Amino acid sequence: MIIVSAPTDSADTLRKAIGEAGGGKLGDYSFCSFSYPGTARFLPNHSADPAVGNSGELEIIEEERIEVVCDASDAKTIASVIRAVHPYEEPVIAAYSLLDLD
Repeated sequence: MIIVSAPTDSADTLRKAIGEAGGGKLGDYSFCSFSYPGTARFLPNHSADPAVGNSGELEIIEEERIEVVCDASDAKTIASVIRAVHPYEEPVIAAYSLLDLD
């Protein structure tokens, strides 16, 4: 499973890119994801080049947390696609291995 958060206005673009890279495959379905809203807070330091806000100023922005399942063999490719499409310099990408419950 891969989890990433993105600004609300970028979430659809990110979900599409993740699906095209193989994320969200579940049986006979593809492009499966689960999202929910949240509030992100960050303070870019003076050497940062933030996509949102200004260096040295605390930023508060509405984001969506996006969760998708994926095959372990696709995880690195999906993470690379997220980094390429995501508007942030340093998106946080979490990856978890899921138990096979069959």
